[in-house]
Amino acid sequence: MADDKKEDIQNIPDSFDNVVGAVVGATTGGQKVLDAVYSGQLPIGDIELDCAVLDGGVRVLSERAVHRAFGSKRGGSHWKRIKENEGGANLPSFLSAKNYSRFISNDLEAALREPILYRSNAGATPAHGIKAELLPEICGVFLSARRARELHHSQEHLAIQAEILMEAFAKVGIIALVDEATGYQHDRSHDALRLLLSKYIAQVLQKWIKTFPDAFFAELYRLYGNDTSHGKRPQYYGRFINKYVYDPIENGYVKQELDKLNITDEGKRRARFHQWLNDEGRNMLIHQIGRVQGLMEMCPDIEQFKAAAKKQRTVSIAPYLFDDMNRIIE
Repeated sequence: MADDKKEDIQNIPDSFDNVVGAVVGATTGGQKVLDAVYSGQLPIGDIELDCAVLDGGVRVLSERAVHRAFGSKRGGSHWKRIKENEGGANLPSFLSAKNYSRFISNDLEAALREPILYRSNAGATPAHGIKAELLPEICGVFLSARRARELHHSQEHLAIQAEILMEAFAKVGIIALVDEATGYQHDRSHDALRLLLSKYIAQVLQKWIKTFPDAFFAELYRLYGNDTSHGKRPQYYGRFINKYVYDPIENGYVKQELDKLNITDEGKRRARFHQWLNDEGRNMLIHQIGRVQGLMEMCPDIEQFKAAAKKQRTVSIAPYLFDDMNRIIE
């Protein structure tokens, strides 16, 4: 009889990525969305994880990328658990099975139930992020469950993938330890710096192209309360640009290189700083000019600007997402 039939759990007729995007977009509510200062892909073993560094230095991995790393899908049972706990915080699907529960620490559970909501870039759909340092702990859950013989046959592949990831973590860790013990990290830092500067500096001096917009200088005049009728710009505007536009790029490394290239032994300048930049470096400079101009527009005078600028973060074209990998050391 029809009344005796069990209710079937229907598959959701869409891709996993689209479903997750829709769910995240619909449930941001009042949760603060953080913006990524940097974003990229982190290669670990044979996979790549979408990652980002948020304002404040928090490293996150995309929850969606972690799903893909474990080959996890949100099946009917997971959606049923979400429906039963509607309005409450849920664990990600790759750890939501009941046989994992005793292997998940309280701290890990609390962190996973409240993922970080962030945007990888301006205009992007907000995504859920997991703190990067939690990934080894997540792997540990699968490995602990396997040691206790509590994994189902359909979950065995998760433990295998966890082993692969843990081996990759160990490899990176031992390389970093050897580099530190032998001092090789200092040579590596110089190689990294040369590579970094190559992303900014052109091989030859470039033709002059107007780079700083008139509106930028209009804000400078306003902040300092200067008279614009004579049409001459004070020399200290140059010091302002060096300090607030050039110095924050790559912690001042780019400005140091520009000084070497552009300033003669007699202290004279060969050209404008930006004429030594390649296309990629010029794009980053324009981005930085926009950041500074936006901050100027929000401040009524130069003193308030200086106070606000202290909170500004440096900008980078090639961020290093983990402290123990490819750190640039002075």
